[in-house]
Amino acid sequence: MKLKRILKWTLGTIVVVAFVCFEIAYWRSTNNCEQLMSAPGERMKAYIYCDYGTSEVLKLADIPKPTPTDTQVLVRVRATSINPYDWHFMRGTPKIMRLGVGLRKPKSTRLGVDFAGTVEAVGKNVTEFKPGDEVYGGKGGAFAQYVCVLEKSIVGKPANLTFEQVASSEIAGLTALQAVQKDGKVQPGQKVLINGASGGVGTFAVQIAKVAGAEVTGVCSTRNVDLVKSLGADHVIDYTKEDFARRPERYDVFLDNVPNHSLSECRRVLTPKGKYIAIGGGGPDDGIWIGPMGRVLRLLLLKPFIGQEMKMMLTDATKPDLIALRDLMASGKVKPVIDRNYKFEQLPAAISYLEQGHARGKVVVTVE
Repeated sequence: MKLKRILKWTLGTIVVVAFVCFEIAYWRSTNNCEQLMSAPGERMKAYIYCDYGTSEVLKLADIPKPTPTDTQVLVRVRATSINPYDWHFMRGTPKIMRLGVGLRKPKSTRLGVDFAGTVEAVGKNVTEFKPGDEVYGGKGGAFAQYVCVLEKSIVGKPANLTFEQVASSEIAGLTALQAVQKDGKVQPGQKVLINGASGGVGTFAVQIAKVAGAEVTGVCSTRNVDLVKSLGADHVIDYTKEDFARRPERYDVFLDNVPNHSLSECRRVLTPKGKYIAIGGGGPDDGIWIGPMGRVLRLLLLKPFIGQEMKMMLTDATKPDLIALRDLMASGKVKPVIDRNYKFEQLPAAISYLEQGHARGKVVVTVE
């Protein structure tokens, strides 16, 4: 009985200490919003968010204009695009991510990754770019008039593409490219199923899979059937009329941008050695606490017991892949699909539109 009491009190003490530590960390969680807006120096317009929430928490503020280091490039942003990545951080969902990005308030107050623009200045060790060059790539805090970025994170903009087109490609285009080429290892003649074929990643993936020589089947709603066909899909399944999981076809690679089927249903549409690549993490209200982590854990548990390959992909923005995607776009083999183009002061509305989950291709913002 004495041992039971000791264990009980020990466990209770651990729980209380853990709770107290969490509360202290929660209430100490803060950010640099006030310092950012009051700091001296040359100013620029940028969106910041001091608290988690919907797009209403975004503020267009005057903050210090960045100065490039010896290895950085200063870019005047001409266009940016919206990704689910942005509203995940804005909302702080799934909430488990707040353990790393700020429990009560976001540690980083800047949003945006995709950008395109004109080089304004370069550090003394930069050799690839010069002022006046038109470039694009990815950098945290891209919802701004200027960004400072390492030269390895940008590439030159093809003359035959607009700033808005290339600004739409960094996250979505690289995700599609790596899902097809590296995770899916798609080969000529293979059958590829793309669920969510009309979205940001999906519209790139359909085209890149066709370039790889695959027989592509896209899944989308009725209003997007013609769009997906125009991108080169060999077959299109209208999910409002038919469930792809109940069809007899089997696929070598399944790129899943919309996790709206169980893993057993996803396995059913694969060949015995097929590959399932989970890409999308759901909408703002899906999996509010752990998001796609539950699906990832189930994938890991399944892996040792099945012959099919099932994984959750993570995009790695490498320069070789940026160049490969740029060349595909410059040649016309892959064309960015832009649904809506917003002005800079309308950026919160652009995020709200993307959150609805019905965008056809990409949502871009012109920074005037």
